Amino acid sequence: MSISPSNQHPNRPVLITGAAKRLGREIALEFARQGWDIALHYGHSHAEAQATQAEITSLNRRCLIFQADLTMEADIQQLFTSVETAFGPLACLVNSAASFEYDRPSSLENPLRTPFLLDTMKLNLAAPILLTQLMYLQQKTQSSITSNTERTFIPAAIQLLDQKLINPNPDYFSYTLSKYALQGAIQLLALDFAPQLRVVGLAPGITMPSGDQTPLGFSQAHQMTPLGRSSSAEDIGKAAVFLATAKAITGTTLYVDGGQHLFPSTRDIMFTTP
Repeated sequence: MSISPSNQHPNRPVLITGAAKRLGREIALEFARQGWDIALHYGHSHAEAQATQAEITSLNRRCLIFQADLTMEADIQQLFTSVETAFGPLACLVNSAASFEYDRPSSLENPLRTPFLLDTMKLNLAAPILLTQLMYLQQKTQSSITSNTERTFIPAAIQLLDQKLINPNPDYFSYTLSKYALQGAIQLLALDFAPQLRVVGLAPGITMPSGDQTPLGFSQAHQMTPLGRSSSAEDIGKAAVFLATAKAITGTTLYVDGGQHLFPSTRDIMFTTP
C-alpha cells in the first residue's frame, strides 16, 4: 500500500474507493467541488489516481491517494487505518470500486464459474461491508466522546448499486448477484449501525460507456428512459453528495437513472443497441 503525501489540513473527509477513473473519479471531483477533502483509493490505476489527485488539489481541496487490493481483508484494514491516520474520523464513505465482467449461466463462452463468482463477491460485496463496519467502529468511538443529541451531522456509508436491481436480467450474472446481496446488506447494516452511521444505496442508470460499447450504442441506450436520458456522471456525483448530508436518510436506495428501471428488458442495455 502506498500513500501520496500532502501538507494541507483536513476538512470534512470522504473515502471513495475506485476513485482513480470513471464514475468513482467523477464522484470524487464533485465532493471536492462541494468543499470535501478526498481520500482517493485505487487498485491498479496509479497514473490515473495521480492525475485525479492533481485535479482535486487544483480545486484547493486536500487529496491523498491510497493503493489497496480490496479482495484482501488485510489490505482493507490497512487502507482504513491509513486513511484514519491521515484524515481522522471520516464524514462519508463511498464504496464505488466494483468488478463488472460478463458471465451468464446459459452462456457457452462465459458460463458461471465458482472462482469468478467468489472473486466478484469479494470485491463487490465483502469489501464494501468490511469498510462500512470499520467506519461504524470508528464512529462508535467518536460517539463515546460526543453524545448523539449533540451531533448535528450523521456520517454515511454510500454503496453504489445498479438500476437493474429493479429491472433484472441474467446478463452479468455474478455482478448482478453481488449487487442484490449488497442491497440487502444496506438494510441490515442501517439497522445494526444506527444511530452512529447511516447506510444508503445509490443506483445509477447507464452513465458511461462500458466494454466494447460504441459511442452510438451508448448514446442510443442513454436515451432509452421515460425522461429521454439516463444519469450523467454529474448526476451521480451530486446525488452522492446529497446522500452524504441527508441526515434523515438511511436503509434505502436512491435510483438516479432517468426512470430507466421502469422500462423492462430481457437483456442488459449493452446488448439492446448497436
